[in-house]
Amino acid sequence: MARRSNSSDIRLTRVYDAPARAVWDAWTIPEQVEKWWGPRGFTLTTHKKDLREGGSWRYTMHGPDGVDYPNVTKYFVVEPYQKLVYDHGGTDDTPPLFRVTVTFTEANGKTTMEMISTLPSPEAAREMARFIESAGGNATWDRLAEHLEQTATGKPSFVINRTFDAPIARVFEMWTNPEHLAQWLPPVGTEMRFLRSKIAPGESTLFVITGQHGGMFVRAAYLELERPSRIVYLQQFVDEREQPAPAPGVEFWPPVLRMTVLLTEEAPDRTRVTVTTEPEGETTAPELESFVGERRGMTLGWTGSFNQLEARLPP
Repeated sequence: MARRSNSSDIRLTRVYDAPARAVWDAWTIPEQVEKWWGPRGFTLTTHKKDLREGGSWRYTMHGPDGVDYPNVTKYFVVEPYQKLVYDHGGTDDTPPLFRVTVTFTEANGKTTMEMISTLPSPEAAREMARFIESAGGNATWDRLAEHLEQTATGKPSFVINRTFDAPIARVFEMWTNPEHLAQWLPPVGTEMRFLRSKIAPGESTLFVITGQHGGMFVRAAYLELERPSRIVYLQQFVDEREQPAPAPGVEFWPPVLRMTVLLTEEAPDRTRVTVTTEPEGETTAPELESFVGERRGMTLGWTGSFNQLEARLPP
């Protein structure tokens, strides 16, 4: 979640491949909100939602550890398909944590969601940003992207975003230079070694990731490489002869995954990376179910890799 260090605001931008009406409905229809609101692993029960100026939304978030978190949100501005202003994090007994302003702007069939969370001071904003990151709150907006894709196409996906304080050209290089990629992409505690490292459209890489439980071979076939904003490749587990191999640690898994990496310049020295993972080709119901069930684990894995990437980017 990007923000300015001297500001009391926490700012967040997301672009969704859906019209504003669809994004608004996902925000405001309780049956839809319950499918994506909150960090991964959380569920939600809406008790009452009165979507109007002066109205309120009463709901309970259920943590994966069984702890319930009651919430009362009060609406101050409701402009359908365009804008919401509300207080967040309050209950009947405690005041809200911050004021949220969120706008929805549609262009060419896509919707830009701009969110500003205003806190009492820059120090409070910094502390809240750290808490949201540690609690996995940023995954809420990735879950919204997955919900919109599922609603529009019927297909599951996995989405994760991260903003880095580095120029877009530098971040693109970290994704496309094999020497850099091998240093940050593998899961924490493992090592990655390229056996073939041709990162270009129509070419492929072959690498092995080794850890305490042995090694696994992965092939990535590159489809698109648009400097400095877009990378698309197909990824699959293989054996040392590059024949299809089962995914380690799970009984069922999609044979091929399509990986789409989008880089967006938020400022000259700040870049947002959006990674979307989708099953490619024929996939069985158990494979899709396993893919959806592993979203939380994929979030943890990518978060570890992104932390390693961040450590290797210029301050």
